[in-house]
Amino acid sequence: MAILPIVICGEPVLHRVAEPVTEFDAQLRTLVEDMQETTVAAPGVGLAAPQVGVGKRIFVWDYDDQDVAPAQGVAINPVLWITPSQPGLPDDDEFEGCLSFPGERFGLRRSERALLRAQDLDGEFFEIEASGWFARIFQHEYDHLNGLLYVDRLVHPDSRGAQKAQRKNGWGVPGLSWLPGEDNLEG
Repeated sequence: MAILPIVICGEPVLHRVAEPVTEFDAQLRTLVEDMQETTVAAPGVGLAAPQVGVGKRIFVWDYDDQDVAPAQGVAINPVLWITPSQPGLPDDDEFEGCLSFPGERFGLRRSERALLRAQDLDGEFFEIEASGWFARIFQHEYDHLNGLLYVDRLVHPDSRGAQKAQRKNGWGVPGLSWLPGEDNLEG
């Protein structure tokens, strides 16, 4: 297993729709193992394949504060249904970070509940009904598979704060990444 570099906002793979996985083989298993190791090293609660430069519809999670799924898991070719989110600005407990927008946190209102349907490493389908932060993780990672970062969903004033952070850090251009365990960054 290996810790993979995490690409930063501006890398083209982060801003386009990821392709479906068609081969459930040893190469896929290795990628997922590496993504899980990278998530732990970052540290993070989820990681999508585009964040490590791979334009495939895969995300992993590492979140044990729930009782509906294993603490570590993978969703391949996921489909996500969500309940409508509550109107209004985000509360103080609705701040997110992102490993591809490292070191920054902004408020984002998300849906409270989500239903995930995906494939596992053997290509078998499964479903998970999640709520709270687990539902938020699914929504965040699923967005990555559709070419969106959470900062793309922000509203004023947080949207302005994210733009300032991007300019200040020199992000928004291709070729930037960081390596968990070596670089002092985190989402």
